[in-house]
Amino acid sequence: MLAPAFIPSRTTYIVYTLISTCCLGLLCLVAEIFNLRKLMIPVIIAGLAAIFFVNYMDWQHTGPIIIGGMDMSHMIVVDHFTVAFNGLLIGAAALLLMLAGGFYKDEQHHLSDYLAILLFIVSGAMVLTSFSNLVMLFLGIEIVSISLYIMAGSRKFDIRSNEAGFKYFLLGSFASAILLFGIALIYGSSGSFELSAISTYAASHGMDSPMFLVGALMMVVAMLFKVAAVPFHFWSPDVYEGSPSLVTTVMATLVKVAFFAAFYRLMAGGFLGIDGYTSDILVLVAAVTMIVGNLIALSQDNFKRLLAYSGISHAGYMLLAILSLKTNSSSALFFYGASYILATIGAFAVAIPVFAASGKETIDAFDGLGRKKPFLAALLTMSMLSLAGIPPLAGFLGKYYIFSEAIKNGYAVLTVLAVLASIVGVYYYFKVILAMYTKTGDDTDVKPSVLYAIVMVICVGLSLLLGVWPGGLMGLL
Repeated sequence: MLAPAFIPSRTTYIVYTLISTCCLGLLCLVAEIFNLRKLMIPVIIAGLAAIFFVNYMDWQHTGPIIIGGMDMSHMIVVDHFTVAFNGLLIGAAALLLMLAGGFYKDEQHHLSDYLAILLFIVSGAMVLTSFSNLVMLFLGIEIVSISLYIMAGSRKFDIRSNEAGFKYFLLGSFASAILLFGIALIYGSSGSFELSAISTYAASHGMDSPMFLVGALMMVVAMLFKVAAVPFHFWSPDVYEGSPSLVTTVMATLVKVAFFAAFYRLMAGGFLGIDGYTSDILVLVAAVTMIVGNLIALSQDNFKRLLAYSGISHAGYMLLAILSLKTNSSSALFFYGASYILATIGAFAVAIPVFAASGKETIDAFDGLGRKKPFLAALLTMSMLSLAGIPPLAGFLGKYYIFSEAIKNGYAVLTVLAVLASIVGVYYYFKVILAMYTKTGDDTDVKPSVLYAIVMVICVGLSLLLGVWPGGLMGLL
């Protein structure tokens, strides 16, 4: 169990974590003024390492959150859930930053903008893991969403990027409006924005209050949009395909897991008293999400769209953890999120250099990669197998823990459907693997940078390690 030797009971470091992350983002903008681009990535990674340690110092925090002499526990909360997910998100951000230098090597003037916005996304994601007030939830979602709107449309001369940014902004704005309306109804019925008060009201009067139930439904719908669950998934494939590949990686990994952490905290901390009402909705959504995501992925030829539908199907699996609140499924969700992040970043770390060399983003860009670059092909194969849930990689145990929690909570039929959907998913992951080993491609040389190779090895290595030794993560929550 991670634990520092001594932390005063009234000391918390969550504020320093948030402020330091924002300051790192501002540092990127200042560094651009003085043309210090070459130093930004190593300095920021070092800064994230320091922030990771500061976050770790909160592991044994048990007292109230004191800021400027005021108790802010009614706004944010620090617990093992917060610290664990913040650590995961900081680690994911470090891996994504290592990919940024090579991705923007021909667009150095965009590098500082990307790094700054990514760090602002991380700060918003940390708010999402630690909120105890619906106002903080809304602020965290808006910090992340507005940053993503900018990143998705960042290539102003690329019509696909323009379309992705506009579509994400338009639909995301509607989702934010629905969320805000739901928050207003929850406040109108319960008289509070705080999760603790909302939870008390939900347990005693929630099922008897139409206003509260409608507000909860609107908030659940908004969160389902953010995690790209069916039928609120329609933005995801187009935005993933049109956005720059590294931005797609951010959306598919760090952002998706942060939204699921927020969704879990909202349901466990606020709406558990009306779980009979919300579970009926989520069961249907989870079932349809797993079916639609996997079936439509079968026909995809574009790699980014394929991973978009793959992400939709994984959203369906992670919804099983949201349904399994009664047995505290936070550990299963955390492990699944970690395995999903590692596999997806590992896959994109190979795919981005391949796209750059071939000039296309379709699956046939990987034709013959097993012959040309057997090391890269092996790493991509491992990432695809982890996403498919094949042992001994972490993706297998991630699904095992999620499915086990669902069965404990009485969702045996839904779990059987999830297993069948996973079997279907193996087919489209193997489309990429077969392209690498059974087809003959051109002689285009793929030359990933050293940092890309490091990211690939870290992701695949950790996937294998967690696949054989899961206790290191499962014991945290």
